[in-house]
Amino acid sequence: MVDATRLLALSLFTSLAIANPLATPKFSEDLLVHEKRDIPPLGFSLAGPAAPHTPLKLRIALSQSNPDAVVDALYSVSNPSSEKYGQHLSKEEAAKLAAPRPDSISAVNAWLGEHGLIATLLTPAGDWMEIQVNVSQANALLAADFALFKHGSADLEAIRTLSYSIPAGLKGHIDLVHPTTAFPEPVDVNIRMGKRAFHTPAVPRDSTSNCSNGTTPACLQELYNIPSTPASISSNKLGVTGHFGNNAHYDFLEQFLKMFRPDMDPATNFTVTLLDSGNNDQDVPSVSEGELDMQYTVGLATNVSIDYIMVGIKWQDGALEGYLDEINHLLSLDHPPQVLTTSYGMAENSLSFELTDKLCKAYAQLGARGVSILFASGDSGVGCRQNSTSFVPTFPSNCPYVTSVGGTEGFGPEAAWSGSSGGFSNYYPTPSYQSSAVSSYLSTLAASPFANTTSDKFNASGRGFPDVSAKADAFQVWEGSLVGLFGTSAASPTFGSVVALLNDRLAQKGKGPLGFLNPWLYEKGVQGLNDITGGNNSVSCNGNEAGFGAVAGWDPVTGLGTPDFDKLLGLVGL
Repeated sequence: MVDATRLLALSLFTSLAIANPLATPKFSEDLLVHEKRDIPPLGFSLAGPAAPHTPLKLRIALSQSNPDAVVDALYSVSNPSSEKYGQHLSKEEAAKLAAPRPDSISAVNAWLGEHGLIATLLTPAGDWMEIQVNVSQANALLAADFALFKHGSADLEAIRTLSYSIPAGLKGHIDLVHPTTAFPEPVDVNIRMGKRAFHTPAVPRDSTSNCSNGTTPACLQELYNIPSTPASISSNKLGVTGHFGNNAHYDFLEQFLKMFRPDMDPATNFTVTLLDSGNNDQDVPSVSEGELDMQYTVGLATNVSIDYIMVGIKWQDGALEGYLDEINHLLSLDHPPQVLTTSYGMAENSLSFELTDKLCKAYAQLGARGVSILFASGDSGVGCRQNSTSFVPTFPSNCPYVTSVGGTEGFGPEAAWSGSSGGFSNYYPTPSYQSSAVSSYLSTLAASPFANTTSDKFNASGRGFPDVSAKADAFQVWEGSLVGLFGTSAASPTFGSVVALLNDRLAQKGKGPLGFLNPWLYEKGVQGLNDITGGNNSVSCNGNEAGFGAVAGWDPVTGLGTPDFDKLLGLVGL
């Protein structure tokens, strides 16, 4: 929220104005508090003032000339009922829609120039700028008080301010400055929100199903009719996000392919893109997530070009932990991958709505260019934090412009995996493409045993997630030995591989990629999904079991269901 408190900058600017009453007023003479928080987030405490010469990289988000233009364009090219369906935008067309007004750029540059600062543009649209300052300069520029904060239960420090201001004349030109009042999410919380897969022993069982001894490529091919036929269009690409040192080892992938895809060349590999000082060092121990993501995209999306986008920990986007850095990189490409799958997330309320929405709109911009963006919904079930009176949705699954992937378990039939995060956003309303599906679920919920335990714990008018699902249990992964991994971080690469193979078939016929999936999924694609009607995502919430159940139709545990490649292929007209 913007606080309209006015602050008058005194000191040097006041004295100059007195000395020369006819001088042109300075931007910084009249400041308005732009963002503020009363106290730091739970777990953080003030450790002391930040050293004045400590360097900071601040990003300035400029107001777009038409804030709705990108989203309108996204829906126009993604809605099967639209005459523009499938007519995805070029890089230049999308950037133009997201661009700020020229006078906004001029005004912000003039303000920065008063302080001897020069900004660097970060995006093709020019809607993000970066300045490099020290703490002393940042305090003077923003009437802020940057200080050092520490988190009590994590080895985490951050230089932040609880309030900052911008000139009154720049209201309507600047959306926000970051990182300022947004704090990083502790890694241990990220783990609870589903940012890591976890290990269990691989336990063989006797059965005739390919799924009897855990989840393998053969199991997923059987369940979802995924073909083993190699893709043939080299320009068709699948991007896989890597975070937090989750390196993917080439020799592990080779052994995995020998074991589970003997029909493939075991030397089949992937490319690597490094951001924020990321690396894919082959000499460090495995922490599973990277192995899982690459073994199951390479092992399922046969012969699709796969790029592992490794985001390091030297984030340039502060509390956004590389999410904005990655999306800005992809927006800068003339030909980004047509599918992006990400197995990481955090609590919705760990970021302000304003910061969330800037990133969400960037996803919309990439989606308008024909990229299908998928995120694992999380591994925290319905989501409940200690002493919380309501469920905790996850980000970025809360964003209406991405496809959120939940998890299932078992086979013959599948059921909801209990860890599958799902629910309703407190930031975004129910988008029109899912309004009917959500309304139907809420009516079913009201008459179900889950009604009492969920009452008043979620926003019934919010964006519902996940949208779809895939298996999330007992994925057999090779990391020097065979381990079983669980989590929606397995489900998202699985569904993403299906989309990549559909795109390959479309490209073979001279057709464009599927792009933003959700409007198509809810209107047509649902007929090519396996509806999951058993299981729930209940967790212990302040002493009581609470959560949502899987039902016929859409539900906030498994979404619309799991993929059937053959049926989906028919629904895209092939």
